[in-house]
Amino acid sequence: MKILCIHATAGAGHLKAAEAIHNGLIKHTEHQSFFVDALDYTNPIFQKLYPKSYAFIVSRLPKLWGFFFALLDQVWIQPLMRWGRRIYNYVNTKRLREYLIAMDFDYIISTQFLSNEVASALKRKGKIRAKIITVVTDFDVHRIWLSKGVDYYCVASDWTKRKILTLGVSEENVFVTGIPTDEKFSVQRDVVQLKAKLGLHKDIFTVLVATGSFGMGPIEGLIEACQGMQVVVICGHNKALYERLIQKNYDLVKVNGLVDNMYEFMAVSDVMVTKPGGLSISEALVSELPMIFFSAIPGQETNNVKVLKEYEIGISDKSIQEISQELKRFQSSKDVHMTALKKTKRLARPNAVNDIIALIK
Repeated sequence: MKILCIHATAGAGHLKAAEAIHNGLIKHTEHQSFFVDALDYTNPIFQKLYPKSYAFIVSRLPKLWGFFFALLDQVWIQPLMRWGRRIYNYVNTKRLREYLIAMDFDYIISTQFLSNEVASALKRKGKIRAKIITVVTDFDVHRIWLSKGVDYYCVASDWTKRKILTLGVSEENVFVTGIPTDEKFSVQRDVVQLKAKLGLHKDIFTVLVATGSFGMGPIEGLIEACQGMQVVVICGHNKALYERLIQKNYDLVKVNGLVDNMYEFMAVSDVMVTKPGGLSISEALVSELPMIFFSAIPGQETNNVKVLKEYEIGISDKSIQEISQELKRFQSSKDVHMTALKKTKRLARPNAVNDIIALIK
């Protein structure tokens, strides 16, 4: 069968989820899989502004983002929002619509709501025949993910399923698969050898500080909170942060920019201090890595934290000083660390990719 794995670049999570499914299809099936960024098939101005405007507002105006995120999730605004999105998509996604029609896919697996909306609109009009699988990449569900014409929704947890059912989706159309992660994250590794490969000390408590793809947060303060510990910092796309940290020449701190071996850094770490993005959380869960959250973006990230609290996973809403104290608790007590590690297993779904692929029949 001919299958499209499609995302839209706005943060790294949507891309990595689609990529994990695409790689799984290539490796484990005979299906013909295509991997596409929906923005590549939009008009040039929209293609540039879409990710840049998102990055600007969540990093510079997070409260404004949180306000609109909550507003657009209200029931009463949905008719207006659907009308607005139809015009918005009609103007900006002509080439994407033409591509989907011309390629005549059997299945479209979408990990972002823009591609989800465009594909489902074409299906409602009878212009494509593909079955549409929507993979929700957060632990909560915003109404923007919902669209008539979608055949299956794949969600992160039982809590997420219960939430989406309250929004009017039929139970037979919802599958708790987990958020898809690359299978490399769930592979057991020789930590001593891996630490040597990465240039890390083998016998020092190791904290992974993950800033998200935009490199956000009080990173210098977090590094200071890890005194006496080995720290690995991932700066993402924030080159200015990377250069600033390199120049400070911290002791026991390994500074990295954008990396393609996050699975190795997670494997050698004892705790991750992270932005609570859906994909980062899922990668940590399958890596059995306890988490402390910082600088959650109002909206999807604060909602992720809320859901994880239901499963007693993660520590949130702490000051730098309090984060330091929590890290010392993990460092000094094997029981505390092991308890947190075991809780990650409750929500980890290392087989998410295979469970999504199993829906293709």
